[in-house]
Amino acid sequence: MTPTEIQELNEHLRAVAAILFRNTPEEKRQDFESIERTLREQILTQVTPAIGSFFFEAATGTTAGRVRKVISCLGKVEITERQAEKLELKKNSRLSPLLEKCCLRLVANESFENAEKDIEIMTGMKVSHSSQQRLVQRYEFAETEAKETVDSLSIDGGKVSLRTDLGEQSEWRDYQAIMLHGQVGAGFFQANQELIDWANSQPLAEVITCLGDGHDGIGNILAKIGKSESKREVLDWYHLKENLSKIGGSNARIKQVENYLWSGKIELALAKFEGLEGKEVKNLSAYLNKHRQRIPNYKLYQELGICIGSGGVESTIKRIGLRMKISGAQWKAENVPQYLKLRCAYLNQKIA
Repeated sequence: MTPTEIQELNEHLRAVAAILFRNTPEEKRQDFESIERTLREQILTQVTPAIGSFFFEAATGTTAGRVRKVISCLGKVEITERQAEKLELKKNSRLSPLLEKCCLRLVANESFENAEKDIEIMTGMKVSHSSQQRLVQRYEFAETEAKETVDSLSIDGGKVSLRTDLGEQSEWRDYQAIMLHGQVGAGFFQANQELIDWANSQPLAEVITCLGDGHDGIGNILAKIGKSESKREVLDWYHLKENLSKIGGSNARIKQVENYLWSGKIELALAKFEGLEGKEVKNLSAYLNKHRQRIPNYKLYQELGICIGSGGVESTIKRIGLRMKISGAQWKAENVPQYLKLRCAYLNQKIA
């Protein structure tokens, strides 16, 4: 703006402010918060909708078509069909694009009931929890894609509570999350082949490191990602340490076994348990034997900069779970995939 335009604008704003002040009850002018709330309400009902209408007409050069109302961050605005078409506003949408994103960011982190309250406090606009729920269910999230070559990835599983008939115990079902290290993550519910196809559609490096926790289901998925002849399947070091810690007994022995495993010396590690009894020891020995082809020299891998732990995807699972497992949350099975997309889109910084 030029100095002259700024001066002209300020004069008009003072005139507008004077009108708004005269129409503000005295009891709502006694403290800062009251002025904030009242002034915002007046602006959203009397000022910005009118400015918006001017912009819509000036930007499109038309007033043709039936008038529709849209709830927006400018308030409830009116826009004609032709204006909406030129401004790429979705047909039949009651919410503006920016307000939709505000709602999506909230419901990606909290219940719909809380989001209804928070959106009103933050924007001044009322959007019911049922409207926000319908928004999520119909929203078309952009396909998640890696922007750079993927040289390592991890897969892990989480659980979600499914809605059951009244009086019946809730059912817990698994979902899988995949993390392309340093880039993006995605969640899949009862759709292993979809996960595999998605992973293989990404720009995978010629040699790729695939990490898992040793679970058979995860291993079966990893086996179908990338080319077998140029793939490192690595047993997650932190899962390995977690399993080692379960056996109890001598701390010195556990530390010695950990040092052997850190260097990939499986036989020496197994030898430390010879003659020992107990379910935990037997389970660990079976675990090491089963995954010996996935236990490398972790020390060397770390020195070479090769990923040895799926901390990123575990963090992703935990962050996804913060929404999927909020107190009392139960989901219809058919809705779970869409809410996983919502949560992952938020975590991938794709709702902005």
